[in-house]
Amino acid sequence: MEAAQPVPPAGAEPMAARVLREQVAMLYANIGASTLADTLVAWLLGALFWWRLGDPLVGVWLLAHLVQTLRYPVMGAYHRDPQAARRSAHWARVHSRELLMYSIVWGLAPWLLLGGADLPMTTLLMLVMLGLIAGGMAAMSAHWPSTLCFAVPMSLGLASALAWYGDLMHIFLAGCALIYLATSLYFARLQNRLLIEALSGRFEKEALADQLREQMQAVERVSAEKTRFLAAASHDLRQPLHAISLFGTALQQELQSQPGAAIARRLMGAVGTLNASLEAMLDISQLDAGVVHARPQPRPLQPLLRRLGEVFELQARKRGLQLRVRPSALWVHGDEQLLYRLLANLIDNAIKYTPQGGVLVSARARGPQVWVEVYDTGIGIAPEHAALVFNEFYQVDNPGRDRSRGLGVGLSIVKRLSLLLSHPLQLHSRPGRGTRFRLCLPAAAARSQAPETESACPPPAGPLPTRVLVLDDELEVREAMQALMQAFGIAVTLVTDETQARAALDHAQAQGQPFDVLLCDWRLAEGQDGLAAAQRLQALAPGLGLPVLMITGETDAQRLQRVHDSGLPVLFKPVAAHTLMQALAERVPHGLVAPAAAVQPDPEPGF
Repeated sequence: MEAAQPVPPAGAEPMAARVLREQVAMLYANIGASTLADTLVAWLLGALFWWRLGDPLVGVWLLAHLVQTLRYPVMGAYHRDPQAARRSAHWARVHSRELLMYSIVWGLAPWLLLGGADLPMTTLLMLVMLGLIAGGMAAMSAHWPSTLCFAVPMSLGLASALAWYGDLMHIFLAGCALIYLATSLYFARLQNRLLIEALSGRFEKEALADQLREQMQAVERVSAEKTRFLAAASHDLRQPLHAISLFGTALQQELQSQPGAAIARRLMGAVGTLNASLEAMLDISQLDAGVVHARPQPRPLQPLLRRLGEVFELQARKRGLQLRVRPSALWVHGDEQLLYRLLANLIDNAIKYTPQGGVLVSARARGPQVWVEVYDTGIGIAPEHAALVFNEFYQVDNPGRDRSRGLGVGLSIVKRLSLLLSHPLQLHSRPGRGTRFRLCLPAAAARSQAPETESACPPPAGPLPTRVLVLDDELEVREAMQALMQAFGIAVTLVTDETQARAALDHAQAQGQPFDVLLCDWRLAEGQDGLAAAQRLQALAPGLGLPVLMITGETDAQRLQRVHDSGLPVLFKPVAAHTLMQALAERVPHGLVAPAAAVQPDPEPGF
């Protein structure tokens, strides 16, 4: 069995070298079978001529043929050469040289076997040799030098021997042999060129496929790097935003019955917008990957419109613009969070590109749809830019990349969200006059709804814990947790690592006041694994163990799979206060009831 030859990498050798390598492989592919057939034909032919003519020169020719068969072991060494694929030119020369010897021996056959003008034997020899030439040229056409070395000496030997007799018949046969040679060489050359073109085309396609594969690998590497960057950015940006959200909720509760309550409420609305913007930036790749799923349900538009007006009113006022949001009693069928992101990006974009005048947001019913429209009196969008504005980082009339106009991803996110939600988006604009974006939403029947409140956090559905142990290495997060939980009447102990947590657990157990819940961050200082630490601390508690609630800013899929497999509940930063309180209430062991908070906070303004 022939061993496979190692092939150099496709991009490491020129096209001509690759074609030659394939040609040489074809030449040596059937050398064993051709050797056997050639030897059998030669000895049968020699025996026939010896029997018919009895000329001693027949023996001389058979001896010469026997000597030239020594070339076969030399040519067979190709298959034993581990570097054969890299030495194609050498093995091509070896093949041509050995074929030349073979062809010369057969070219001597008419001179040595035909002792006289025996026309039947002459015709027989001519047919055999022309048959060998035809079959050999078909096999050798892959390599043009080998074709010439094989066909020319044999044909010239036959033609010259026939012409030597001098009579008309033999001269005619000699001419036929030469014509046959010329015709065969012509078609062999055509076949050789077609083969080279086919091989070149194949290798070009392979090269293109390799380039495509490399580009795909490069894209995958960039995507992986982008994912790692987004994961790191997600964690690092969510940490302070999480603390701001908790501090803001505590402040909103403190100011609930004071004149500053409205300011605190707007502060939390701005925090919500910042969180939504961060989520949009970090999740744009997830929108492309199809891992963000819409959860549409019937919703009134007015809470959304009110929130949008409150959040963007100050931004519009700072730019000297008038923002008008018309009230609406209409209901739509849409996803709460994603619809807010979409419209917020449209309004934000309108404000940034409106130097004077204002922005109008309105909703109106049109058959089975509700049209939510955002008008502005800004710079407008030229027709040639209408499709480009939805590309990432593309900005109209901002060659200096004015940072006050953002990064240029707002409309890109809008496009992705409209496709995800199946809400058609229409753009109409006049340069210098303004722009209108129309979002077409499915209408929904109005339902009864509880009146909106101005509170920071709804009361949780269940008793809150009495004592909570917080394990987090971020100072501002620990302080925010403390401020929030104290507002709810929860005694909180703050620790920064597993050693301090163990000491706090031992002390609480000794005092007869064990903790009800352990709230643990995933990523601790110096790369410590918060999940593993929480599981070890949980095992220290007597009885059924210490209830654990994980909290993290991680987005890495493998890490999230670990916490999912652990069975522990997890919250993702930034966490709204009411979400955190509800999660803590769900972790309280049955029968425990925390003291009532001094003041029950209210829900954050939302959709």
